[in-house]
Amino acid sequence: MYTIHRGEISLKKGYIHVYTGPGKGKTTAALGLGIRAAGAGMKVHMVQFMKGRRYSEIDTLENIANFTISQHGRDDFVSKEKPDRVDIDLAKKGFNYSKEIVNNGKYDMIILDEINVAVDYNLIQLKDVIKLLEGKPKKLELILTGRYAHPEIVRCADLVTEMLEIKHPYQQGVEARKGIDF
Repeated sequence: MYTIHRGEISLKKGYIHVYTGPGKGKTTAALGLGIRAAGAGMKVHMVQFMKGRRYSEIDTLENIANFTISQHGRDDFVSKEKPDRVDIDLAKKGFNYSKEIVNNGKYDMIILDEINVAVDYNLIQLKDVIKLLEGKPKKLELILTGRYAHPEIVRCADLVTEMLEIKHPYQQGVEARKGIDF
């Protein structure tokens, strides 16, 4: 389902993926897909919502041709019940940036990391995300990650994977480990 142009892959049709659920691996799955796409010559951009810390994957991604990343959050937890104004502003700025890059045609794949959580926390309006999904350029592969994927987002998606937590070391008191969990 692809054609080759000047040594690069050009999709005939891009799909909408959703990686959601309470288990570990949503961002990791999206990163793996993005790295695969970059390896095939596609241009990939990951927009991270609600993240402002330098996670370990950023060190690697900076060395991968055709893979860029931008963060639109701060290195702090966001309150679902009463988010700080700065968190709302950062999420809105990130979403406006996402709309711009979705429509500018520079990327073959865009990953909207933790956008489902940003919607669930009312940092971004669901109706705006649905409008973005419904107006997605035909050839763009679009990936949305994060817990709490809204049923309307799931409805718009072509592929939905729910990560379930069966067992995790933190249940035995193990803290997050650099290089594995962040």
